[in-house]
Amino acid sequence: MGKRLFEFAKELGLSSKDVLERCKKLGHNIPSQLTVVDEKIQSDIRRDLGLADLHSPSVTAAPAPPAGPAKSPATTPSATRTMVKPASTLTAPTATFPAPKPSAAKPAAPRTIAPRKSSSTPPKSLPSKGGHGLAAGRPRSVTSVKAEAIESKSATGELNADGTPVEPKVLTKIKITEGITVAELAQKLNIKAGVLIKEMLDLKILATINQRLDMAVAETLASAHDAEVEVVPLYGAELFQDTPDDPKDLKPRSPVVTIMGHVDHGKTLLLDAIRKTKVAEGEAGGITQHIGAYQVKHDKGSITFLDTPGHEAFTLMRARGAKATDIVVLVVAADDGVMPQTLEAIDHAKEAKVPIIVALNKIDKPEANPDRVKTQLAERGLVPEAWGGTTIYVEVSAKKRLNLEKLLEMILLQAEVLELKADPARSPKGVVLEARLDKGRGSVATLLVEKGTLKIGDNIIAGSTYGRVKAMQDDLGKPVKAAGPSTPVEVLGLSDVPQAGDVFFGVTDSKVAREISSRRTEAQKDNRLVGAMKHITLDNLFEQIKEGQIKELKVIVKADVQGSVEALTQSLEKLSTEKVILKVIHCGTGNIVNSDILLASASNAIVVGFNVKADSNAKGTAEKEDVDVRVYKIIYDAVEDVRKAMEGLLEPTYRQVSIGRAEVRQLFKTPKGTIAGSMVQSGKLTNKAKVKVLRAEEVVYEGALSSLRRFKDDVKEVANGYECGIGIDGFEDIQVGDQLEAYILEAVAQKLED
Repeated sequence: MGKRLFEFAKELGLSSKDVLERCKKLGHNIPSQLTVVDEKIQSDIRRDLGLADLHSPSVTAAPAPPAGPAKSPATTPSATRTMVKPASTLTAPTATFPAPKPSAAKPAAPRTIAPRKSSSTPPKSLPSKGGHGLAAGRPRSVTSVKAEAIESKSATGELNADGTPVEPKVLTKIKITEGITVAELAQKLNIKAGVLIKEMLDLKILATINQRLDMAVAETLASAHDAEVEVVPLYGAELFQDTPDDPKDLKPRSPVVTIMGHVDHGKTLLLDAIRKTKVAEGEAGGITQHIGAYQVKHDKGSITFLDTPGHEAFTLMRARGAKATDIVVLVVAADDGVMPQTLEAIDHAKEAKVPIIVALNKIDKPEANPDRVKTQLAERGLVPEAWGGTTIYVEVSAKKRLNLEKLLEMILLQAEVLELKADPARSPKGVVLEARLDKGRGSVATLLVEKGTLKIGDNIIAGSTYGRVKAMQDDLGKPVKAAGPSTPVEVLGLSDVPQAGDVFFGVTDSKVAREISSRRTEAQKDNRLVGAMKHITLDNLFEQIKEGQIKELKVIVKADVQGSVEALTQSLEKLSTEKVILKVIHCGTGNIVNSDILLASASNAIVVGFNVKADSNAKGTAEKEDVDVRVYKIIYDAVEDVRKAMEGLLEPTYRQVSIGRAEVRQLFKTPKGTIAGSMVQSGKLTNKAKVKVLRAEEVVYEGALSSLRRFKDDVKEVANGYECGIGIDGFEDIQVGDQLEAYILEAVAQKLED
């Protein structure tokens, strides 16, 4: 099997440069470390190093006599061999190790070893300790070659200052960011950019010095130069490590509440009644067109309200990793009941794991029926406290200003249970709620401070934008000089318009903020939005396996009619087992729209449609957010695709497969433990196998091998009819005559239960 040269060099324990020079000496034209070398070239290099060629049957030594006491390796006929004198002085790591050749002498003749030449020191004998087994005479392993190379270094004068031999090269760790250029990678590897460009040409990749590299290519190039990469997902992210605050510095903060619900159920009017303002009168058609952030003072504390247009902003903030909301107030009209957007709001809040308080609005109307609405919501899991549930219900009227104080008290009570705290003295951190470009004032952003205190004059960076806070004002338009945790403010001074949901941080150095902003902007222009989440799809589901014993697949279902929704939902949920849970987080009728994609993006879910299509906005968002959307005409096709994806989430089971059996013939005591000199009677033994120790056909111990050797060398496997030395991890009570059964664990793919 072909391998890249640098990978093959790692396998040998040598540097890529040394193996490359050895290839040229053997007449193989290998242009660089990234070139693929075939099995013939690998075999030539192994023979040149004196290593066993796993594909050649001639390198396996003959077994020693099975009975009788162990003889000296020098007088064992089956181990007779002659080592050829090296052609030149050995120098590591470019030393040429001769390949073993069968002796032409008679079988009974003792082996002879030609002395090595040395310009300064007498020849050293082969190390005698550490070996075990019943026979001797085998081509050397990679381990022995590396050890002898270190010895030759000391013989040729390559020593450290303290006199110890020079250690082999270790991998250098470097940190790189997504979208790193060829020049930047070359600088980190301490090589010229032209070297990387040439190596990429060998990979059939045309690149310039300022070309941004794919992470897989960058890791391959770094590995070829003995470097291990650590990917920093966002440029400058290491400067904004959100370390936990000291509990001693934490102080109570106000809750952040999001108002959600169906259109025309009175969300904004309810806020108006609470704030004693006329916000809705200034909106087009009385409908909120943008995010509003308001802070309300109460005798028992302050509450920050977020009034959202539908649920897109709420979901978008979660999709960007910003959990800005502590509590959701679900507004439902008592005269209208549960509507599609009501159900959507419930799904969003549950998926965000945010507590819900239900505000039954418009109870002053004659046709209001709160009990009917409670029954509908209870079917969705929002069981009222009066019915033995855990959901707080408050019957209010925005128009008549009924029970508004009670609603505020319930919010503060829920916040008290959550024990919301933050450190106001630390560097500011928060989230962008909304932003726009004002002709007279430039970039205007509404920020919600989550931690620390934001002050006028602070340097901040939000996504790819930065700036210095020139002015701030609260939700009533009054200027403020500082904003603490849970405080919404409108800020002037940013270089550009940030995106809703971007997290902002305070930065002490404006130059650092400018540099980070510039680099992130370049990455976005190259369509390489760093830090973007790789969403789950039916194709990559196996690679997206989550930690833990229970796996979960989240699905959003959309169909043409309600009957199809119920049929598809039930069919999919029946696929759930105790090992894999399928969770339909949202379902509904109609085409796939933008809000469905945003919910899937925030929840890492897939969207399954039946007899529907995705509108143009949804398609664009799905492509941008990398959300998997599947549309089907036959319900069985949808179920079968999801079934196959769920089977990919199952951990495979394992079964024991016997691969060989050996008999213990003799025991050897070593400093590392008891070694069983054994004869393989059937199959083979490998160093990765597990063994059962059988005594009178009863298992007395089961465990892993600590060592497997032929003569003095570690080996990967020993075939039938050959002798070997076996060490068993954690077991010293081995006896002559014991049977050792070797087995491996074979993975068996699981299937969902029918």
